[in-house]
Amino acid sequence: MRALRIVVIIGVVLGAVFAGVDRWAAGYVENQLADKIQARQGLAGSSEVEIRGFPFLTQAFSHELDQVDLKLRGVEVVAEGRKTRLSELDASFRSVKLNGDYSGGTAERAEGTGRITYEDLTAASQTGATLTYGGAPGKVKVTAGVDVLGKTVTHSVVSTISLVDAPDGKGAKLVRVHADEVPGSGIPGVEKLIRKKTDFERNLEVGMPAGLHLSALTSDESGVHLTLGGSNVVVAGS
Repeated sequence: MRALRIVVIIGVVLGAVFAGVDRWAAGYVENQLADKIQARQGLAGSSEVEIRGFPFLTQAFSHELDQVDLKLRGVEVVAEGRKTRLSELDASFRSVKLNGDYSGGTAERAEGTGRITYEDLTAASQTGATLTYGGAPGKVKVTAGVDVLGKTVTHSVVSTISLVDAPDGKGAKLVRVHADEVPGSGIPGVEKLIRKKTDFERNLEVGMPAGLHLSALTSDESGVHLTLGGSNVVVAGS
């Protein structure tokens, strides 16, 4: 009986040691991946990585992780010299095949969500317009000052925010803000002046992990919510 207790105690101690080493190794790789993602994406915000599944070491030896969760905060996406900030971007990568030095890998598939606040969407417009919630999912209210016959007139329009295909035909999606109706559109040239202030498109995919694409979006009081997905997504790399 005493010998059995000793064996049990030794087993518990070894199990605890293994669990501790396993968690330390997972934490080390999580930090490495977070640093690589931060550098690869040129992030101005923060990144956090969590590796799912236990034990980690058996996954590491096979160079394949079941699931890697990524949290990005304050991501700045720059496309064609225009900056757009995402307050948050959360993604889960499944079946991640690691490269030789564990500095990155490629996921078989991934899905995620993101959010842009109206303050950041206002800055992204770069036209001086102010954007707020439009009162219904997929709608935003855009307010802008327009110079008409030497006078600045403030107009507010309800716009649809949607995804459209990028003109290059490579499958990327653009976020488009387009006014449903424009007041004074019957006056020659007025609609064009107003739309120049209220309507715009932005490519957000250039700042995301390669292979992760926008698939849907909607809006509510807290901002614009993005849905993402993709296959053969690059998690990080050297």
